[in-house]
Amino acid sequence: MAISTADFKNGICIEYNGKLCTIVEFQHVKPGKGGAFVRTKLRDIKTGRVVDYTFNAGTKFDQVRLESRKLQYLYNDGDALNFMDPTTFEQMPVALEVVGEAAKWLKETDEATLLYAGEELISVEPQMFVELEVTDTDPGFKGDTVQGGTKPATLETGATIQVPLFVEPGDTLQVDTRDGRFIKRV
Repeated sequence: MAISTADFKNGICIEYNGKLCTIVEFQHVKPGKGGAFVRTKLRDIKTGRVVDYTFNAGTKFDQVRLESRKLQYLYNDGDALNFMDPTTFEQMPVALEVVGEAAKWLKETDEATLLYAGEELISVEPQMFVELEVTDTDPGFKGDTVQGGTKPATLETGATIQVPLFVEPGDTLQVDTRDGRFIKRV
């Protein structure tokens, strides 16, 4: 379906230069002299990069319908991660290249959101906050720092994050998957 710049809304997905982009923000501008134009910020869905573009008013684009489905992560078979639809129990393998960095936040039986553009799988997004167990970290000694210090810790999924000195192996931590930041000990 084709849409013009007059139909722009935040969050709409369009195809531009062969890439799928969502509209982050836009502004219609009508200068006193010359034709009207639209300033936009578009986020590339695959890379996450936000870029500014300016279009003439009335420019047409192909709108892409995005669909998200919540699936349960089952296991990693080495080449792909396997997910299951909790309503139909249909299992689906997803290549590790498609999952990318999200794989380090997925633990068996966790729920993930798979984003589709038409029939094509675009991305796999883990839950915003996950609870993972610390498998390995250096011991923290009392009095090591004047201010709150941090140390690296390896989690059960293989991800490494910075944690406060009081965290020990065996602790369960809540982690923000957007930036890999320690939130709290659970």
